[in-house]
Amino acid sequence: MLKRTYQQRRHLRRIAVAAGMVFLGGCATFSSDGGFGTVQTAARERLGKEARWVKDERETAAVTSELSRLLAKPLSADDAVQIALVNNRGLQATYAELGIAEADLVQAGRMTNPHFAYLRTSDGHERKLEWALTFPIIDLVTMPLRTRIEARRFEEVKLAVAGATVNIALETRRAWYDAVAAEEAVRYMKQVEAAAEASAELARRMARAGNFPKLTQMREQVFYAEVVAQLARVKQAAVNNRERLTRMMGLSWQETAYKLPERLPDLPQNATEPGEFAAAAMERRYDVQSAKHATEALAESLGLSKVTRFVSALEFGPARTKEDPEPWKRGYELSLQVPLFDWGGARVAKAEALYMQSVHRLAETAVNAQSEMRDTYSAYRTAHDTARHYRDEIVPLRKKISDENVLRYNGMLISVFELLADARQQVASVNAAIEALRDFWIAETDLQAALNGASIAGSGAGGANGASRRISRDPALAGH
Repeated sequence: MLKRTYQQRRHLRRIAVAAGMVFLGGCATFSSDGGFGTVQTAARERLGKEARWVKDERETAAVTSELSRLLAKPLSADDAVQIALVNNRGLQATYAELGIAEADLVQAGRMTNPHFAYLRTSDGHERKLEWALTFPIIDLVTMPLRTRIEARRFEEVKLAVAGATVNIALETRRAWYDAVAAEEAVRYMKQVEAAAEASAELARRMARAGNFPKLTQMREQVFYAEVVAQLARVKQAAVNNRERLTRMMGLSWQETAYKLPERLPDLPQNATEPGEFAAAAMERRYDVQSAKHATEALAESLGLSKVTRFVSALEFGPARTKEDPEPWKRGYELSLQVPLFDWGGARVAKAEALYMQSVHRLAETAVNAQSEMRDTYSAYRTAHDTARHYRDEIVPLRKKISDENVLRYNGMLISVFELLADARQQVASVNAAIEALRDFWIAETDLQAALNGASIAGSGAGGANGASRRISRDPALAGH
């Protein structure tokens, strides 16, 4: 009776151990938002917009409805950014990185499936049966550390995806400024063409009547020809900029008939003051935060590599054997990988080298962040001062000169050719003012990009493929 009770207790203990392992191996679950909450928070706080991860037909229908509403009116810069956040397919593909990283995190919190081994041999009437069910003990021991490593990686991916979201938004804003300025430049260049055409036609008629030198007439004609060629280039630039904006917003050809405003926003009266830009860069920039998380994750990985340096495969579990006509014999099986040839030194050395590499990358990122902030702020102030100079000095003076020339022409003090030449110069100054205003708004966007750690150069392809990279998982660092 005592023997049976002891055997029952041993059996219950085995069941409890197995149940505990099963429970620990299956307790990791997916989050409710899949990590997308970080991206939504970044879009609200840094852009004032709503990001959306389109994963089903209901979300697709909502995006389609929002597109119809925003494209039905002249498209503002904010509207273009909002469309890109919900409709840029490259950005939507980048959001999938969250699901991949979270799946790695959940997998790290689950044990590897147990191994079941069965052996049957026979020799005439003799038969031998063996079976064993073993559990990966190393997985159980290293599970907390592996989970922390993957949790850090998940946080790093969330920061990278949030940075990619901000980057796409800022690149869309740049594209909008370029597109509006290009279309505005086309309109003013058409005015130059009209003035040049009128001057060339008048010179041709006067030369035919013998009242105008042939050389002067040819100069007017070649100027008009050059303006026509320049207008063609400006029109093509407008097409290029509009298509770039279209790609950033992810619009199909049925949705390309959107309207843009006729002019850029007015220049702010005062430029933004620098403040504590260096400190802000360290706190806000996604590349700095992501580099920190990467370094911390590698530090954790180095610890795991040292833990599993000698023993990386240890399994334990119940086993039974039977040899006819003997009864079943109970026991256990222990499986251990013997470090005979590989003592784990190379794996630890690789982990240490990767960690030191990450430390230096972090330091480089921090230094570059501070320098980039100073550089972009200088460009921002220069662009603001230049645009203000055109607005307050050059354009008003050009207008006064034009008004004075009209009075002089009415008084027959200057010829019509001088009046047309002055009109061309005035339009050229207005075009330069438009370019200066465009450069300011792009510099202001670059400043925001530098503050957030987004790419200043921009992707230029309308996608988010270059905005964030997959966080690499090295099996050597995970110990498996």
